Amino acid sequence: MTIARTIQRRDCVVGDDWPASMPAVLRRVYSARGAHDHAAARPRLADLLPPDGLLGLDAATALLADAIANDRHILVVGDFDCDGATACATAVRGLRMLGATRVSHAVPNRIVHGYGLSPALVEELAALQPELLVTVDHGIACHAGIAAAKAHGWQVLVTDHHLPGDALPPADAIVNPNQPGDGFGSKMLAGVGVIFYVLLALRRRLREAGRLDDGGADLSTLLDLVAVGTVADLVPLDANNRALVSAGLRRLRAGKGCAGLQALIEVSRRSAETLTAADIGFAVAPRLNAAGRLEDMALGIECLLCDDPAQARELAAVLDGINAERRAVQQQMVGDAEAALALVPDAAGAPHIAHCLFDARWHPGVVGLVASKLKERLHRPVIAFAPGEPGSEVLRGSARSIPGFHVRDALARVDAAQPGLIERFGGHAMAAGLSLPRAHFDAFQAAFLEAASAMITPDLLHDTIASDGALPVDAFDIHTACALRDGGPWGQGFPEPLFDGEFQVLSWRPVGTQHLKLELGLSGLRLQAIEFGGWRGTPPGPRVRVAYRLAPDDYRGGDAIQLLVLHRESAV
Repeated sequence: MTIARTIQRRDCVVGDDWPASMPAVLRRVYSARGAHDHAAARPRLADLLPPDGLLGLDAATALLADAIANDRHILVVGDFDCDGATACATAVRGLRMLGATRVSHAVPNRIVHGYGLSPALVEELAALQPELLVTVDHGIACHAGIAAAKAHGWQVLVTDHHLPGDALPPADAIVNPNQPGDGFGSKMLAGVGVIFYVLLALRRRLREAGRLDDGGADLSTLLDLVAVGTVADLVPLDANNRALVSAGLRRLRAGKGCAGLQALIEVSRRSAETLTAADIGFAVAPRLNAAGRLEDMALGIECLLCDDPAQARELAAVLDGINAERRAVQQQMVGDAEAALALVPDAAGAPHIAHCLFDARWHPGVVGLVASKLKERLHRPVIAFAPGEPGSEVLRGSARSIPGFHVRDALARVDAAQPGLIERFGGHAMAAGLSLPRAHFDAFQAAFLEAASAMITPDLLHDTIASDGALPVDAFDIHTACALRDGGPWGQGFPEPLFDGEFQVLSWRPVGTQHLKLELGLSGLRLQAIEFGGWRGTPPGPRVRVAYRLAPDDYRGGDAIQLLVLHRESAV
């Protein structure tokens, strides 16, 4: 079952406060995203919000400054996704730059420990004899693990960005822009952004205490990691995040990224000089994430902390191989899921409002990708479950949602209505994770569908494609394509430019088994187009309306451009 999609053009009023050199198309795109002048469209590092608004910052920097002064062992505990890995590397590198000499790191294994700082992980970490434990990109929901760490006599600093539950964990300090009472001006920081801000505040504290020579370390050298983690975690790119990501991209494009990221760009077959946020999201980040999904994210963190280019290339090659394995596993699991959905009858003649899927053969590290793929195709919230480990009676689920349906709130609603049904859960509006006993799956599925039915209004189930309108004929050139590519960073909440129009189909041919190559005509122009996943065995009509992105054609090179078709429908 595929949901029908319609194209809807964005509202846009373009003001006059723009540089004369900026293409009119780009002004229109920025204005449609609420950026009505150059400063709002292209925020700089100088425009970053100051750290002061972050609740808990004084206590956090006091813990870290005291640990550095007394040469205590600081143990950074990361998470097994790209945000968690980059946050861990940022913390380790930054603390060493600020004078810490005893800094180590650890990360849970998805299969062995599950998510976050668990009591089981704490018991393993005891052998390292840490004195201050710093969580990055998790911790706000790890009550039991933090209690276990405190029982060992360790101090605990939580840095996180996930939504907290009804109570905060018993840490010595918590920095999270989403905790109650926090006044920070942006709630959209990724985990790596939070720890970067903690480091900025720590540097200021040490400077004021006269403990840094020559004013202290240049923390801007960490922005390549901040950019990758922020883009990978799909947090909204508000002005603050765009300033961080833009600065990180500039470092990467200039060849100044850390050795591990440069090696990952190479193995991803991307050009560092023209690297975009989309390249990070679709090529670099998946290779880091693959380690956490199928193997152990310790390998990914090792790559990010590596300073030797040759060793970094070796590690990146291993990560690339793991990612290839991940793609194969994902393809098999998505096929299984689609086959299972084909057997599910529509509810009262209409598509189900949400889906919960479970297969005992699935890999717990890939269920999030399965949920994401199905959510995109069906435009319905999807939760995919797998055994936490082979034969386990505990299921781990990953949820992906649609705009307007807060999936973590839905899980909280289920938990409140039926306490004990879910073992643990956490996440955001658009994505969440949870675990529950296998015996509870049917009851959870019924409860989640009931919550979805109560929270989702019919208008949310109608999928629309937001377009920036038609491109003028004289804009189909390499200059416009490059301006659109380089005008970002584009991403969640600040989407990449997308246009629509009607074209004559001059020729077409399938490419491989899934893709469709088109030559489209418009006012005498002959335009090359590609629709990935667009070949469904049926030839296109003589005229089509498409939603597309204009991009340089790197394959043909020179001044060649192409249309990347995201949606196609017949035109009368």
